[in-house]
Amino acid sequence: MENNIQKPNLHPKFFWDTDVDRLDWQKAYLAVIARIVERGGQDEIDEVVRFYGYDKVIKAIREEIYFLPNYAIEDALKFFPELKKEEMYCYLNRKDKPYNWI
Repeated sequence: MENNIQKPNLHPKFFWDTDVDRLDWQKAYLAVIARIVERGGQDEIDEVVRFYGYDKVIKAIREEIYFLPNYAIEDALKFFPELKKEEMYCYLNRKDKPYNWI
């Protein structure tokens, strides 16, 4: 087994609850992107975009990530100005969103 598995250059502090040496970075892309949007800065966002590709990151944030806290949604809008929160699944799926009783 080769030891040169591709992985992003991200500090392990972002994955304190995970064994980063055993993490399958490709399969866990949603969790990685969500964690970095929630807790990272511009340098970490740039690294995630470099590693996964811009289109995959945008698609994940827009359509696939189930939950981000409100502050992380706002950060995502700053990192990626072309996003609109009304298009983001995690925004549309918020639990604090008002709803009507039938």
